[in-house]
Amino acid sequence: MKIVVQRVKSAGVRNENIHHNISKGYCLLVGIGEHTTKSDAEVLARKIVNARLFEDEAGKLNLNVQQVNGEILSISQFTLLADVKKGNRPSFTKAKAPEEANEIYEAFNQYLESFGIKVVTGEFGTDMTVDIQNDGPVTIIYESENGKIL
Repeated sequence: MKIVVQRVKSAGVRNENIHHNISKGYCLLVGIGEHTTKSDAEVLARKIVNARLFEDEAGKLNLNVQQVNGEILSISQFTLLADVKKGNRPSFTKAKAPEEANEIYEAFNQYLESFGIKVVTGEFGTDMTVDIQNDGPVTIIYESENGKIL
């Protein structure tokens, strides 16, 4: 499982069916790999919620998303699992099959919500427009395999 975390001033996602926005918080781009399990989703949700990526009064990254009353926009993005070693066209064979990936993605979002954070999502498996106002910029990549942070 691979997740790109961007600290944002605001972010939004939209398509024909949805239009969701958040203010201060995180925009998460979530890739579910072929070996990803719900334990990966759980460990990464905990790690991301507790990550100190917001500045305190002294300007140090000491505050987590809960401490700043932040929100989370979570967007599934299988292209994070692209294999670009051969040729010029990425291969996505390392991504989990859509039905199983969606189940883990939904579990991941529920884990995030269990911490009392407002979580809004994109629409799984569809083309969407994503607007991100990155703050900092602060962008961190988190990965997990077999329930362990890589």
